[in-house]
Amino acid sequence: MCRAHGPPEGVRVEDHTVAPAGPGQVGVRVSTAAVNFPDILLIADDYQVSIDTPFVPGSEFAGVVDEVGFPGTGFDVGDRVTGTAMHGAFAQRVVVDAASLSPIPDGVADVTAAAAGVAHRTAYHSLRSVGRVRSGDELIVLGAGGGVGLAAVQLGVALGATVTAVASSVEKLDVAACYGAARLIDHTAGELRPALRRHLAKGADVVLDPVGGILSEPALRSLRRGGRFVTVGFASGVIPCIPLNLILLKGVQLMGFQFQDVPSDEFARNERELQELLTSGRVKPHVGQIFSLDILPRPFVTCATGTRSAKCWSISGDQLAGTRSAATDAIMPQLNVSTDATLCSATPHAASAWALKARAAALSRCTTESTLLSNSTGSGCPQSVTSVAP
Repeated sequence: MCRAHGPPEGVRVEDHTVAPAGPGQVGVRVSTAAVNFPDILLIADDYQVSIDTPFVPGSEFAGVVDEVGFPGTGFDVGDRVTGTAMHGAFAQRVVVDAASLSPIPDGVADVTAAAAGVAHRTAYHSLRSVGRVRSGDELIVLGAGGGVGLAAVQLGVALGATVTAVASSVEKLDVAACYGAARLIDHTAGELRPALRRHLAKGADVVLDPVGGILSEPALRSLRRGGRFVTVGFASGVIPCIPLNLILLKGVQLMGFQFQDVPSDEFARNERELQELLTSGRVKPHVGQIFSLDILPRPFVTCATGTRSAKCWSISGDQLAGTRSAATDAIMPQLNVSTDATLCSATPHAASAWALKARAAALSRCTTESTLLSNSTGSGCPQSVTSVAP
């Protein structure tokens, strides 16, 4: 419960009564809820919209229907569902409008379904309908270690783009490489523009920017003529000032993303395509850490610091009692994490002899650029991590 706007440390676990489901509403017993950066902004009252306190944080969840308020909602007790809302997900039970829920397809775990509600849907709609990413495009993803950024890496690759991932640490870039990023740039090691110019001499077709701040302008300058720059948020906390003459001189398009701006026919198409990607396993959310609900606000603090890639999770339900359910036990082997906030590192892959030789050769050269090679796919194809010396 957030009783006063401020830092995430102020969030506490409390008992409160959830009203019965009314007409058009559905009650859901929550199994899994995901932490997103906008949750931190809502708690701090720094988001685009403000929520009056007190409120229960949490914007996406998965679970099982335990109450139907009125016939005709399209759901029955026992159905597995996932949903999104501005708040309320970090609870053992939620009551929401039936229109905000979607059935979880067979073969899709609750963890996967809940994660797709915010980050993957944001990334896919923005890439598909706003950025119009096509096979063969060069795509730059800023903030590639965050939820939307890492989702954009995965989905950009699925759409056939060659992805350049930009993030704030080699650890985050290692994860991006595991999901198909072809070029990796640590922007904390030097100026971003020279690194992008070196990797993309002919420029990029699309930039997806969930970060803002000082990274936006150099990324925009890296677009080729006719390129598209898509802004989806300002996780850095700084709204950039872009010189408009760049838009004119380079002939590029600068666009913002909002769900309500996607045409209805494209929205339905995108939702179908994304569900197929998730159901088939071609795309799967990366889970950075799992927490039990009773150790709040720790998940929010971890998300706010930005030291881990992508999602943090809270397992609710019987986790309040400090015990592990059968459902939680089933999740753990899939994610290689535990409920005591153990870091989920990227699945290790044995480096090929070629990659090891290339790594040794690169490290032996005295240059201003350090290239680390790894084989994230097991196919012998290297991924490069570039750190530009200051």
